[in-house]
Amino acid sequence: MAEITADNAIAEPVPVAKRRIRFDSAASYLQALPLAIILGVFLVLPIATIVMVSFWDYDSIRIIPDFITLNYEETLFSWITWKTYLNTLKYTVIVWTLTMAIGFWVAYFLAFHIRTTTMQMVLFLICTVPFLTSNIIRMISWIPFLGRNGLINSTLIQVGVIDAPLEFLLFSDFAVVLAMVHLYTLFMVVPVFNTMMRIDRSLIEAARDAGANAFQILTNVIIPLSKPGLAIGTIFVVTLTMGDFITVRFMSGGQSASVGLMIANQISLLQYPAAAANAVVLLVVVLLMVAGILRVVNIRKEL
Repeated sequence: MAEITADNAIAEPVPVAKRRIRFDSAASYLQALPLAIILGVFLVLPIATIVMVSFWDYDSIRIIPDFITLNYEETLFSWITWKTYLNTLKYTVIVWTLTMAIGFWVAYFLAFHIRTTTMQMVLFLICTVPFLTSNIIRMISWIPFLGRNGLINSTLIQVGVIDAPLEFLLFSDFAVVLAMVHLYTLFMVVPVFNTMMRIDRSLIEAARDAGANAFQILTNVIIPLSKPGLAIGTIFVVTLTMGDFITVRFMSGGQSASVGLMIANQISLLQYPAAAANAVVLLVVVLLMVAGILRVVNIRKEL
């Protein structure tokens, strides 16, 4: 009887441990439940609704619940749609290249050439001042500079550099790219600056002691360690540029097109299923681009 009692005493804690594990697991699920509900209601449900509507039919006055693939056929097999996507990708590549170049050097200057933290924060806040106004106001502010009789053309004519106003400055691809770079550069500066501030300065000192010059330190130490910030900034800029339509509409003067503008035009014509199909295709394209970026840089591993 004593042996049985001892065995029971030894075996008794096992169910208690199992119950504790189950309780901890249930507690973890309960802690994640609010976030899961928020993501489900505000992310998964809207996307699922867009996917569902993309298979519906429509006419000039109504949406007809149905299951057709015509919207995707018109989207995927139309040369106009492909040309619009190529034009959007062109904007994305150019804007990404310029914002990465500008954002990297601005972040590099703030992180390595400004010695005091106070001055770094002051200059960083100065960079954020334009965000105190809306995107539309910041875009419109370029018109007095880029217009036919704007400040730039007037100055160049008075100086004698040109005889006639430069027509490409406004209502052109140049104006669209310029406005996008102005709007989205800060989205590249912030993550790159944050990553650079986390670089151990002793690594730079060690490279300098080993005989590396400034260019070698930049290419072999700073840039490789800044890749997570560059990847995050790239994701921001790419997603914002791919979905932009206000900038293209205003700064091109209706002479250019983008996927976002095409979707906005379809919505204005009450062609919601066609707009939903284009939105799904755009979402897939952007997700593939983001997945490609994450394949090149493992953000979670390097942060």
